[in-house]
Amino acid sequence: MRFIDLHTHTDRSDGSTPPEDLVRLAAALNLQALAISDHDTLAGFDAAGPAASECGLELICAVELSTRPGGQREEGKRQRSVHVLGYWLVSPPTAEFRQWLEGQQASRRQRNLDLIAKLQNMGVSIALEDAEVYGRNQVGRPHIARVLREKGYVSSLQEAFDIYLGDEAKAAVERDEPTIEEGIRKIVEGGGMPSLAHPVRLPQGGADLAVLVEQLVSAGLVGIEVFHSEHSAADCREYAALAQQFDLIPTGGTDFHGDNKPGVHLGSGVDGNVRLPYSFLGQMRELCSARGK
Repeated sequence: MRFIDLHTHTDRSDGSTPPEDLVRLAAALNLQALAISDHDTLAGFDAAGPAASECGLELICAVELSTRPGGQREEGKRQRSVHVLGYWLVSPPTAEFRQWLEGQQASRRQRNLDLIAKLQNMGVSIALEDAEVYGRNQVGRPHIARVLREKGYVSSLQEAFDIYLGDEAKAAVERDEPTIEEGIRKIVEGGGMPSLAHPVRLPQGGADLAVLVEQLVSAGLVGIEVFHSEHSAADCREYAALAQQFDLIPTGGTDFHGDNKPGVHLGSGVDGNVRLPYSFLGQMRELCSARGK
């Protein structure tokens, strides 16, 4: 049986692996299909095309949008981002969607500048250029975390997030992100299928998560990530039940980031907990086509 991975990142966002190398690794692992879902950019997918053709690997266009919850937020506290995956299984993304993503890149660049400035004010000797060594067209917090580790401010990437970079850490910076509803709408308008990413990371669970999912379905949500490296077997059952309850398309992937998440392996996740057959993608595509997305 041949497998797939529908949630991966390259060095064009916050992964460590160049797109071409990711494709070759997927082919070496005998994967049949790969979705590159970099944060707020299609640059990794675009760059991987020639290598995928050369290797005979089916390359799926995807993106992972960073969005924020709507409504009131607690003053002085950064809202936790909610990630929405977009998949283009039937037709490519529109030019308008690609143009909108460019605006999201500008927002990320400004956040990085503000984050570096905040770290410098805290006495941390770091420059954006230090992190740009690791991030190609986009610098993410994992790249900044690597610099903090190399300069001796922390002993691990996780410590960098715990102390400086996490949503509630010392140097947390609010970013001008779209709302969840806007992110979902933009994916749908761009010809894609929106799926709620790694719901295990959301503060809601149980009945509260069901209420949130129902609200997002009303906003146009089509899928939910049932399988993910951070999901336990019980989590997968819960999210599969939500998919059935709200007629959502199950999605899944490892969330591979290369060296930036060394415990997560391409095509298999953590200790083999994400092994999706090619038929899983076929089912997604059939359901997606039936809905006209």
